[in-house]
Amino acid sequence: MSGHKLLFSGLKLWTSGTSRWISGLHDGVNKSGKACFSSCSPKVCIVGSGPAGFYTAQHLIKARQDVEVDIYERLPVPFGLVRFGVAPDHPEVKNVINTFTQTAKHSRCSFYGNVNVGKDVSIEELRQAYHAVVLSYGAEGNRSMGVPGEDLAGVYSAKDFVGWYNGLPSCGELSPDLSCETAVILGQGNVALDVARILLCPIDILEELREMVNLPDTRPEMAAADFEGVTEALKDLPRPRKRLTELMVKTALEIPGEKEQERRNKASRTWGLKFFRSPVEILSDPDRKRTAGIRLAVNRLEGSGDSSRAVLTGEVEDVTCGLVISSIGYKSLPIDPSVPFDSHKAIVPNNMGRVQQAAGLYCSGWLKTGPTGVIATTMNNSFDTARSLLEDMDSGTLDVSPAKPGSQSISALLDKRGVKPVVFSDWEKIDSVEMSRGKAIGKPREKLLTVEGMLQEAQK
Repeated sequence: MSGHKLLFSGLKLWTSGTSRWISGLHDGVNKSGKACFSSCSPKVCIVGSGPAGFYTAQHLIKARQDVEVDIYERLPVPFGLVRFGVAPDHPEVKNVINTFTQTAKHSRCSFYGNVNVGKDVSIEELRQAYHAVVLSYGAEGNRSMGVPGEDLAGVYSAKDFVGWYNGLPSCGELSPDLSCETAVILGQGNVALDVARILLCPIDILEELREMVNLPDTRPEMAAADFEGVTEALKDLPRPRKRLTELMVKTALEIPGEKEQERRNKASRTWGLKFFRSPVEILSDPDRKRTAGIRLAVNRLEGSGDSSRAVLTGEVEDVTCGLVISSIGYKSLPIDPSVPFDSHKAIVPNNMGRVQQAAGLYCSGWLKTGPTGVIATTMNNSFDTARSLLEDMDSGTLDVSPAKPGSQSISALLDKRGVKPVVFSDWEKIDSVEMSRGKAIGKPREKLLTVEGMLQEAQK
């Protein structure tokens, strides 16, 4: 990005197999080389192959020795936000893929990509084929800012922007113009900071807030007035929040040493955190086609601790910018009319992962809780759902005595509908191609960017 300034806007400073689809299963060994189990084995279907889906599968398989798990995924490739949501400069987070791969290769687990549940096969058809269905398809919708101008060119959701730089096929045509002088990011969460680092980093140095303070050729611009009284409140903060806040206070208030001051003086790019701001309107250029700026309401904090809230002061502030990225949260979307959905909370109503008024239907991950936490949070959340399911099996609340056909019947339905699933060994072909492409240009991986390209490699 050739511009020089990056601004964040926030409201508050702190808050408390084989290469072909297996058409049937039988006792012994199936065509994927995996052992086949009795038709009376409990069969569980998981919709979504991100962290929530794989962690749910992992716990089920380890906890009960007769459970068979099939994971269905809309894309030809697995791993969800671990593949498409983790910033490129945080490759260590992607190490969980090794754990997920072990689960996918387990003899009682199968992966079926390129299957769009809700379109290629219905939830009801899955419920007929399996003893239990776990919905773990995450949050693929964007929360709207609800302000005029958010449909202008140059305004993007952080979800789509992250998807674009991570090679998500549906975001391949985003083509954001990064030539502007200033970018405004609405929100100050992990995703917002990921986006900021990607915008600020030189391509050859792509290495959260701690990292940004020392980014080369950049300097922070923090308003000291925003941190009045913060030092006194530090003692009451949880340790992770305390450390992060201490870093901000140090950056804003401490006079840098000679060497650091020299580095900042030479910087051609700046970044800053603006607190007590909320979007009012995206301002357009004279042609009313592109983003030219953003109008922010100035807020003040009333109350203290958990009861504090941001209230409008009546003042506004205009910031000139050519790029606005809204990082105010993801949201889940309904998958099928038969599945209860709380449109206000954007979750499936549930009790410890048990979908309300839908026996045999469960949910895990962000669909269960809303988009919150990190991968470890999702892991614990998914383990809890798996435990609920296992408890229901053990208690008889979930009757697993009738034989269920599982993937055998779903296979026939998809074949009849012209859908060719991608099994895990097919994904490994895609993986191998991407790794080889990356090695040729000195990168860990060069992703295939279209579903068509993925399928072409998978079907070789």
